[in-house]
Amino acid sequence: MENKEPLIHDFDLNLICDYFGRLERQGPGSPESTIRALSFIDNFSNELKIADLGCGTGGQTMILAQNTKGTITGLDIFPDFIEKFNTNAEKLGLQNRVKGIVGSMDNLPFQNEEFDVIWSEGAIANIGFEKGLNYWRGFLKKDGYIAVTYESWFTDERPAEIEKFWVDAVPEISTIGHNISIMQKAGYSLVAAFTLPEKCWTDTYFTPQKAIQKAFLEKNAGNKAAEAFVEYMKHEAELYSKYKQYYGYVFYIGKNYKKMKWSTPPLRITASDTRDGSLFDSFL
Repeated sequence: MENKEPLIHDFDLNLICDYFGRLERQGPGSPESTIRALSFIDNFSNELKIADLGCGTGGQTMILAQNTKGTITGLDIFPDFIEKFNTNAEKLGLQNRVKGIVGSMDNLPFQNEEFDVIWSEGAIANIGFEKGLNYWRGFLKKDGYIAVTYESWFTDERPAEIEKFWVDAVPEISTIGHNISIMQKAGYSLVAAFTLPEKCWTDTYFTPQKAIQKAFLEKNAGNKAAEAFVEYMKHEAELYSKYKQYYGYVFYIGKNYKKMKWSTPPLRITASDTRDGSLFDSFL
């Protein structure tokens, strides 16, 4: 029988939670990218309601809270993440506006059209890009916004090694143009799409992992699965260094067009270098 390389989904959830719970962010991203995505969303008010789905320990959520008014509900399936999330909110004095709850993004405990904004960084792949956009739309108010980061191909063709790695991990992974089409078919008007800069992977995702891997292995001494997981994460970092010109995370921001004004000017889309985070910037 042919040996098959493990996928991240093959590892024990408790190990995954232990590992990523040690990090400020559980996926590629940065405060700058979160704030940039937020800049495309208008109509801020004291009554703004945001849901951050797959919020992890709240690295991006706290940035959202510090740059908006209103309330934010973070949701994640891992209770340990939510405990740290609420602790982080309290440390920052945000506990009156920011609350984390345990729940699944494919079975949301919210009311229809409850939120002005649905946010999700690095998590929508767990439910599926198309499924997530369609299901979550029911919880958005008319003219509400959705903002998600999602693994995307920068090119139509890529080396077999990196194609296999990401298709195995995220079967629906596709190009930016295809993903924009999926968003539009799901009922959103595209507001903006931009690639996350390289430092969102290196400085805030891979480099912090190096600092926690020793302690993680010491806690799980003798656990072969823990050792294999660390090797998997090191392998992911090596692949990014080798193939980063072919893929990355893209921030997709869309507006629920249930009440779209037909007088809105057409979208203007510009293209430039993927490495600086500005492959597509589109403005209404």
